Amino acid sequence: SYRRCGQVYIVYLGEHAGAKSKGTVLDDHHALLLSVKGSEVEARASLLYSYKHSLNGFAALLSDDQATKLSERTEVVSAFRSDGKWSPHTTRSWEFVGLEEGLSKGWLPSGAHAGENVIVGTLDSGIWPESRSFGDEGLGPVPARWKGVCQGGDSFNSSSCNRKVIGARYYLKAYEAQHGRLNTTNACRSPRDHDGHGTHTASTVAGRAVPGVAALGGFAAGTASGGAPLARLAIYKVCWPIPGPNPSIENTCFDADMLAAMDDAVGDGVDVMSVSIVSSGNTYQLPDDGIAVGALHAARRGLVVVCSAGNSGPAPATVSNLAPWVLTVGASSIDRSFNSPIRLGNGMVIMGQTVTPYQLPANRTYRMVYAAHAVVPGTLANVTNQCLPNSLSPQKVRAKSWCA
Repeated sequence: SYRRCGQVYIVYLGEHAGAKSKGTVLDDHHALLLSVKGSEVEARASLLYSYKHSLNGFAALLSDDQATKLSERTEVVSAFRSDGKWSPHTTRSWEFVGLEEGLSKGWLPSGAHAGENVIVGTLDSGIWPESRSFGDEGLGPVPARWKGVCQGGDSFNSSSCNRKVIGARYYLKAYEAQHGRLNTTNACRSPRDHDGHGTHTASTVAGRAVPGVAALGGFAAGTASGGAPLARLAIYKVCWPIPGPNPSIENTCFDADMLAAMDDAVGDGVDVMSVSIVSSGNTYQLPDDGIAVGALHAARRGLVVVCSAGNSGPAPATVSNLAPWVLTVGASSIDRSFNSPIRLGNGMVIMGQTVTPYQLPANRTYRMVYAAHAVVPGTLANVTNQCLPNSLSPQKVRAKSWCA
């Protein structure tokens, strides 16, 4: 098959020149591919995505030499590899930043009315639509300007959308070009979330107010709500599990898939894009940064693109998503902690934090072990301090306390 020949490259052509139909744009992209491919059949088979709504460009399977030849053409801004260098990055947060419920003009300041009828598109790992955070009770009809779809697939169909989650799509052509066909025992071939990250970010920005909830063990009991609980959600699943022994630990997201989602979001009628995805390199190199390119063309059409700054601080030069047309959000601190003291054998008490709901015997002592010394071989370096399932050796941590 031609689809297994070459690497995924994004050929970026800048803005669309004049008013062209989608068919004409697609023909232009095929013609460019034909200039470096051996036949029209090969050119068409190599095309993964044709970006038609906001930016002009396409993603295709190319050899390095073919990509170089295309990059030398006057109409091509750049041709860059679509690497899987991107990865995805609470109830009290909104009160902490001053967006508490009950303000005279609505949930948000300046009369924003809880984001009513604003359409927020989230690029992430999908959504679990059955969550109470995504109920549509009391919401009016879907805004007439919405042009998107509710794409079906594994454990997800048109009834999975409602007046809250008004649309959903998924993108994995670049992922499968790199990793082969998706293993559906690890993730659904649909907009359904496979690890909870996309559900978490969608509920953070626009989840409905859900009273009487708490984290595992009863921590942080209260009402959970997103910052704009009356906003509508459009879900764009672009992140998928990295194949391996622990596929649930880490996701990867490809530039070509994300650009296709951002391009569709513009055509669908999204008002705001929320992108909690960062590059592993923490670099910003326009025009070879897929999120920056997609955000530029979205911003030129009046959309607000909000991205995460990343989870790599507080060391210097660790912020991602630095394009000046992106609203980049970074965490500072929060006014809530779950304190738990550790009493050492010499009587010293060290105050730490924990979300472990278990009560240990009061008069029993435990040996301490450094978590890095108990890691199971092959565990990814960036998760060794999270004590995730199957990441620590049971023999080394049993009946012991451990610290990261």
